[in-house]
Amino acid sequence: PKRYAYWMDELKALNRGEMKLKAYDSVEAVAQRLIKTNPRLGRDQAARDRAQWLAHHWASRTAAGQWEIQGDVAHKIRGATVSNLDEVLALYEAITAPTLFVDAAEDSLAGWYDGKFTLAEFEERLKSVANLKRGRIQDAGHMLHHDQPEQLARMIEDFLA
Repeated sequence: PKRYAYWMDELKALNRGEMKLKAYDSVEAVAQRLIKTNPRLGRDQAARDRAQWLAHHWASRTAAGQWEIQGDVAHKIRGATVSNLDEVLALYEAITAPTLFVDAAEDSLAGWYDGKFTLAEFEERLKSVANLKRGRIQDAGHMLHHDQPEQLARMIEDFLA
């Protein structure tokens, strides 16, 4: 269908090596990029220090002296997910392993999906996962692992214990 045409174009560009993550001139510029994406990392000195620490682990220095993000450019492909509700529910119902789902108290879903997919719809889909344990992290947004890493680590440790 036409709605998948852009996705196929992006997949082809990825496979041709045409998609790249931006390189930065300094690790400080990487930290500023993190703060731009997640303003919580700029709200006080402790958060800014965390942004600096993250920048050193999220990027590495190239031989040319630039800092490259150590991520997979494929995550930038729009819509690279199953969007047919019946298929999504079938996939969720097929999950048999104990599953931990942790979300942030601040709902950012609407911003990512421009109102086309709501938190209520997502919650309804999660009901299809049979062995699901839920966790919620307060004072956190989309990058909850940046906002509250200790709280997230405790939840994961408790789940695995």
